[in-house]
Amino acid sequence: MFGWLKRKSTQTGHFARLDAAQFPAFAPGSVWLVGAGPGAPGLVTLLGYHALGAADVIVYDALVNSGLLEMANPRAEKTYAGKRGGKPSPKQADITLKLVEHARAGKRVLRLKGGDPMMFGRGGEEVQTLARESIPFRIVPGITAGIGGLAYAGIPVTHRDTNHTVIFLTGHDEKGGIPQGVDWNAIATASPVIVMYMAVKHLPSIAEKLIAAGRDPADRLAIVSNAALPDQSVLETTLDRAGDLADANVPTPAIIVLGPVSRYRETFDWYTAALRENGLG
Repeated sequence: MFGWLKRKSTQTGHFARLDAAQFPAFAPGSVWLVGAGPGAPGLVTLLGYHALGAADVIVYDALVNSGLLEMANPRAEKTYAGKRGGKPSPKQADITLKLVEHARAGKRVLRLKGGDPMMFGRGGEEVQTLARESIPFRIVPGITAGIGGLAYAGIPVTHRDTNHTVIFLTGHDEKGGIPQGVDWNAIATASPVIVMYMAVKHLPSIAEKLIAAGRDPADRLAIVSNAALPDQSVLETTLDRAGDLADANVPTPAIIVLGPVSRYRETFDWYTAALRENGLG
């Protein structure tokens, strides 16, 4: 499936120089939390790639591209720990316990999370436990979908002509409902651009709250599904039409951006069909 792993690189010498690079040691008994990026396996960082090759155990999430696992140490134990809305999922406490148990057994443990591990990914909760249990850890940031995923859709998260601020918002709480701790009146007009994660299910209700709090109903809205992958798609509409999407079967995972920056897609839409043929992104 991932034929790009078997092709001979035209930059063999260039990448071979990494063999002599002084990467930080991935010590036995430690845990690395690594961001896998928004979709394409080529968006993982060099430190993330290093961790893949050194790990004894890889605990990975649902949105991690399977191509990344093909880059891993072939002897590594791979454990799926994905969480998807409305589907049976492992409990967070059990996932964190596995990290601790593997580390105490002297394993090099890679916690591989989609996007960035600290952006709406419960990475903070896992680090809290590791610190409490005196487990050494390292955080390797990843490209979050709210920035990298939008870039693949030709949407800059900021542009000097439109916005100097941006708000990142999660579309559901730990129970799957609309976040209760959000001050909708405060955020509705606080920034020209609002980027929403995991918000497709509750988008009609979120739109109602934002409009009631003073957001322009005609504000541009774009939904980027399967960002940075060959089947990426983009749906463009306006905030007041968000309710029409309730039965539209919008593909997920998806990142949503509200505000004027989506207008740049008209000239910035670079991820063409020909480019999508490259499995690395």
